[in-house]
Amino acid sequence: MLGIIGISSLAGAAAGAGICYLWLKNSTQKKFSHLELEAKAKAKAISNEAELLLQESHVKIKAKELEQEAEFQKRIAQIEKRNRDLILQTKELSKEEEKLTLLQHKMLAVEQKLEKLEQEKQEQINQAIQKMQSVASLTREEAKTYILKKVEEQSRSEVAGIVRKYEQLAKEEGEKKANYILAQATTRYAGEFAGERLINFVNLPSDEHKGRIIGKEGRNIKTLEMLLGVDIVIDETPGVILVSSFNLYRRAIATRVIEILVEDGRIHPGRIEEVHEKVQAEFEQKTYEEGENILIDLGLFPMHEELVKLLGRMKYRASYGQNALAHTLEVAKLARVMAAEMGGDEKLALRAGLLHDIGKALTQDMGGSHVDIGAELCRRHNEHPTVINAIYAHHGHEEPDSVESAAVCAADTLSAARPGARREVLESFTKRVKEIEEIATSRDYVEQAYAINAGREIRVFVNAQKMSDNEAVLLSKEIAKEIQERVQYPGEIKVNVIRETRATSYAR
Repeated sequence: MLGIIGISSLAGAAAGAGICYLWLKNSTQKKFSHLELEAKAKAKAISNEAELLLQESHVKIKAKELEQEAEFQKRIAQIEKRNRDLILQTKELSKEEEKLTLLQHKMLAVEQKLEKLEQEKQEQINQAIQKMQSVASLTREEAKTYILKKVEEQSRSEVAGIVRKYEQLAKEEGEKKANYILAQATTRYAGEFAGERLINFVNLPSDEHKGRIIGKEGRNIKTLEMLLGVDIVIDETPGVILVSSFNLYRRAIATRVIEILVEDGRIHPGRIEEVHEKVQAEFEQKTYEEGENILIDLGLFPMHEELVKLLGRMKYRASYGQNALAHTLEVAKLARVMAAEMGGDEKLALRAGLLHDIGKALTQDMGGSHVDIGAELCRRHNEHPTVINAIYAHHGHEEPDSVESAAVCAADTLSAARPGARREVLESFTKRVKEIEEIATSRDYVEQAYAINAGREIRVFVNAQKMSDNEAVLLSKEIAKEIQERVQYPGEIKVNVIRETRATSYAR
């Protein structure tokens, strides 16, 4: 019994040991499987990381290769450029060497020629000595002495010529220096020069006439300023009034009108209009006669009537303070002299010089470039092509195509550039005032526009039949706005738009 129990115990123990073994084995296998999976996962992660590092290494290596390739190409480009520069320098050096070689050959040829001439001279001297020995029975030494004496006399003559030449040069240099000093002195005192002024003085017999010119409630002076387009200044200066305007022609007419009114004694709006019409007609005739007299004096008559009239009118036009007619005559005469010296046509150069600025006579009324206006005028009146070319060329619009045109260009520069000839300030002022008037006259239904009071006021006269009072107010605002946008000016500019209705009838 005991034996059976022991055996059973042993069998149970064995069975428990077997079960324990199986459990341990199973547990160990699971543990090893887990460790194997974990090891495989780590191995795979390490492999992936290694691949990423390898790829990054490949990218860096590729970038480095590209960078090195770019640097290499840059170096190659620099080397090629250096090679090209060296090739160019080599070619230039080759050219210089060729020039130097050619110069050396020329110098060698000159030296050979000089040696040959020296030999020929010596042979001629020997021949002369032999001839003198045979003809004059002179010894060689006597003949040599005679020849040397003649050579010395000839040399003295040449030396005297050289001395005279340099004396003349010294004289010319002295004259140049003296002229330079005079020019400097003229330049320093050029500020005193004034070709034209902006003001004319009208002398009055007495101060009583000032009141008569002003008129009742200022009626007469308003009429004068409206018709004449000038600014009339009446101050406390005894026996004189001032007529101010940038337009010389308008100012001259106004001065003459006031003088006639003062002499006549009758000053009222109707009489002012009558005298103004009469004086205007006189000035038109006078300008034509002045132009005609200039042409007759210069020997250029005939010329088209319109050009003759405009030529006379240039007396009342200034450019940079220089009188346009005086400048034109100066240019014409200088061009004639220069053309004669260069073998050109004197008369054609004189005509081209006289007409080169003819467009300036119309720029105050028409606006635009005096070059284009003048060329169109001369083309319309069949002037010579050289005259038209001179008009364009003297301001660089074309190249001079003849000696006469070139002479006009040079003469224009000489006349304008001499000290004291022009004043920039006056021209800039007149341009500004002219631009203000052009802005006003460019509007519809505007009949006349005058800038007065030194350009600080503009009076615009409109057609009363075509413009109402409300439109006149609007027009004044539009003109003021355009002036403000386009013109640079100090202070302010007053714009007066005047709309006037007149009724005229006759008692018969």
